[in-house]
Amino acid sequence: MAATKTTLKTIGSYAAIGDSFTEGVGDPGPGDSYLGWADRLAVLLADQRDEHDFRYANLAVRGKLLDQIVAEQVPRAQDLAPDLVTFCAGGNDIIRPGSDPDDVAERFEAAVADLTGAVGLVMITTGFDTRGVPVLKHLRGKVATYSAHVRSIADRYDCPVLDLWSLKSVQDRRAWDGDRLHLSPEGHTRVALRAAQVLGYEIPADPDQPWPPTPPRGSVDVTRDNIQWAREHLVPWIGRRLRGESSGDHVEAKRPDLLPL
Repeated sequence: MAATKTTLKTIGSYAAIGDSFTEGVGDPGPGDSYLGWADRLAVLLADQRDEHDFRYANLAVRGKLLDQIVAEQVPRAQDLAPDLVTFCAGGNDIIRPGSDPDDVAERFEAAVADLTGAVGLVMITTGFDTRGVPVLKHLRGKVATYSAHVRSIADRYDCPVLDLWSLKSVQDRRAWDGDRLHLSPEGHTRVALRAAQVLGYEIPADPDQPWPPTPPRGSVDVTRDNIQWAREHLVPWIGRRLRGESSGDHVEAKRPDLLPL
């Protein structure tokens, strides 16, 4: 039996599933943990409830592929049966050589179908427009194809869509961490605001508010930054791929249970 349709007033619990984007990589939190847009969204949702009347779980783990998320996180989200699940997956599949966005989308849809029958509301997420991301801009067509599938899936299953492709503010380099693959704290904040906006909440700031102007950067500065980025981030990333390793190996979900905020 399908879950009763959730309204804003009944969102008292939320579980986030996904990979590094949803875990919050790029947005440092207490100790060695991360915050991220999902944690920030949870705070916005909790602020609409009485104190201690909102519960939140974050099951996301960096580096996970879609099939791993479906096998490990989707059943846990179904068991928790929260009022809201955010489901962002497939990005790590898309960036792999030879991947087929049509195939990834088909497997994603099967998981969405399972989730929508077990939880109150499922929000799904498109990819970012990667034209300004140096290491990913050549994948823009694949990301666009996958994102079009996500929107169609949302229509078929009546899911709200967190459309990151249309969020222009995250196309600014200041929205991205130094590794150029994950959002910065400000980037995560803007995504959280857009997610709350999609759900129909009043938000404290416009997620697409223009960034303040910055002075132009000379070619020497750009070249130096590119060399530093390649040494610190690109070379280790390529090395992990060649060794068949994942950044999520031996990493556990940071918040595996629905706990009060």
